Amino acid sequence: MPALRTSGKLEEAHFAVLDCGGIKIKTYNDIYLDARRKLKAAGVEDFSLEARLMISAAAGKSKEEFLRDLKLYALGDLEERVNDMISRRCAGEPVAYVLGEWEFMSLPFKVDKGVLIPRPDTETLAELAIKLLQSRGGSGERVLDLCCGTGCIGISIAYNIADCRVVLVDNSMRALRAARANVLRNHVTKNTTCIEADAKSAPPMLLGKFDLIVCNPPYVKTSEIDTLDKSVKDFEPREALDGGKDGLDFYRAIIPKWKAILKENGCMMFECGEDQAEAICEMFKENGFENAAPYRDARGVRRVVAGII
Repeated sequence: MPALRTSGKLEEAHFAVLDCGGIKIKTYNDIYLDARRKLKAAGVEDFSLEARLMISAAAGKSKEEFLRDLKLYALGDLEERVNDMISRRCAGEPVAYVLGEWEFMSLPFKVDKGVLIPRPDTETLAELAIKLLQSRGGSGERVLDLCCGTGCIGISIAYNIADCRVVLVDNSMRALRAARANVLRNHVTKNTTCIEADAKSAPPMLLGKFDLIVCNPPYVKTSEIDTLDKSVKDFEPREALDGGKDGLDFYRAIIPKWKAILKENGCMMFECGEDQAEAICEMFKENGFENAAPYRDARGVRRVVAGII
């Protein structure tokens, strides 16, 4: 039998036989096919992709390593760990929570049930913010990510604009723990800090002035939360979804209170729901902002609203 490949513990090997003491030893490909079948039977749309992601996460492998090692036999409790992940996914838990991480702007982010899962729609906000800062030179600009959650928006900005200074703000300590972990994971500790503050209250004293405030606040109408997909309403934090009766409570609070810490010619930029852009533009205008305008996402939805003070 060829020598085992190990790294401190018995994990995987090439075996000349499939049966060892009456126990069938499965390859990574066997486990992948089993996972794919179970996810497909449960109605998971992207069953092939999710099966690969789960096995890679359980084995601590990159995508490339998983594909490279498909023919290797897996030892230890890998299959048991994968089956646990499949059970959680088949019960409706979002795959991002099952994996414990998700990608945003091509960067990895730790996620748990204390934070919203980063979504492609929100990349529109991050991309617009990065373009704005680049157009202004980017050097020394101060950016505030309000209601930061995982920190995905602010960290993406800090990663792409190395000379800017980013402050991540949330009132949830669980969210801030995730944000701090993501600052470390994405190597932006030199230009990113986290603080606790309530977006609906006035900014903390001594916070300083900012060139740009970005925010993805809760904006789902209270009455609509129970109509959301099970994976959202039953697993993602309600406080990160609920925007009040019309979904606009946070915008009403943030725009008049937080504009005070914007520098001259500073910009405030929000993500919003599909039917909210016009109302937010009006709020901007009522509070002295100029050039308030909506911006569309990849699906053509008016997803971001920005105003300059």
